[in-house]
Amino acid sequence: MRLRIATWNVNSVRLRHEQAARFVAEQAPDVLCLQEIKCREGEFPREAFVEMGLPHLKIAGQKGWHGVAIASRLPLEDAPALDVCREGHARCVGATVAGVEIHNFYIPAGGDVPDREVNPKFDHKLDFYEKLTAELAKRDPKAPLAIVGDLNVAPGENDVWNHKYMSKIVSHTPVEIEAMAKLHASLGFIDLTREAYPEPQKLASWWSYRAQDFRVSNRGLRLDHILVTPGLRDAAFRQGSAAARIHDDVREWERPSDHAPVSADFGL
Repeated sequence: MRLRIATWNVNSVRLRHEQAARFVAEQAPDVLCLQEIKCREGEFPREAFVEMGLPHLKIAGQKGWHGVAIASRLPLEDAPALDVCREGHARCVGATVAGVEIHNFYIPAGGDVPDREVNPKFDHKLDFYEKLTAELAKRDPKAPLAIVGDLNVAPGENDVWNHKYMSKIVSHTPVEIEAMAKLHASLGFIDLTREAYPEPQKLASWWSYRAQDFRVSNRGLRLDHILVTPGLRDAAFRQGSAAARIHDDVREWERPSDHAPVSADFGL
């Protein structure tokens, strides 16, 4: 059985459910994890997802901001909560699909100033990473677990358009890279997109709306991730290499999200 998991910061599901339907029709994900849905649970366009073949839904919504959801072709079962947001935002939702535990995150962006002493948003971001890492460290790395979503850190030199410049900008500062490295180390997580496209290839999944043509300016960051435990390594490498990709063509669609979807295939 092939299980295709996709993650996408859709930047308002009510504005872009038609784009989600197009993506599902073209790429056939079995599980679509959405971030920044920007609506409450009762406002989520459920019927649109039923029509696109993803009728099983788990939604953590919030009025106007944040919000995450899992839409699946296959039935969803409960998963242990990993709600580590100290502010009570709707930033995480989890479910088990075909025996794979999936947790979908929209980790705080962190504001503009990379100093947790003077910027509460940056402190919140690092606190989120610290709490999540501590919770994951209690788990069994042999269990099939995937952490996906907009994790709001570009961890490598080739995950940003300019490493030297971005090292001073929130999303690629040394303290954030260290926080993500500790998350990776907690269970020996495997970064499937980077496995599929090894260093030093440049990768990005987000481009600012400020650029008239994002491909010309090409100032992208890789903020969206699919991380899996060693318990999913065999399934992720069933074809001999990781089958993961960034669907950057979606960023070219009319009225796009500033993020592109990321997907990975598993042989179960």
